[in-house]
Amino acid sequence: MAETTTDVRADIEQTRARMSGAIAELERKVDVGQRVKDHPWAAIGFAFGAGVALSASRADVRAAKVTADATKETSSKLGVALDGVVAALIAGVAQAFHSRIDGMVDEVVTSIKGDGKARSIGSTRIPADEAIRAD
Repeated sequence: MAETTTDVRADIEQTRARMSGAIAELERKVDVGQRVKDHPWAAIGFAFGAGVALSASRADVRAAKVTADATKETSSKLGVALDGVVAALIAGVAQAFHSRIDGMVDEVVTSIKGDGKARSIGSTRIPADEAIRAD
């Protein structure tokens, strides 16, 4: 059978059109979101059935037990490491706090003694001969 190039091209175009249609139909059938929109009650029933089947298999209980067993040793090591980090952080904060308080106390003591120099309270410099007023 002698086919011309025009016939071959037409046959290829028909095949492409059929394949494009078939692919579009497959994509539509596989689109779960669209299927749920089209059949919401069936989707709810399917989800309920899948939940019952999974709960009956007790796979979640086995997975939780395996996870707990695997992390038991890790959690104790992690707890010790975190305790050390927290202790170091608290010690650093306490030291900074004590240093700040000591500096404030030294500043107050110096200003009360009145050594004849200008005194500073906070960030304000006050000459020694000027009285500090509370009003």
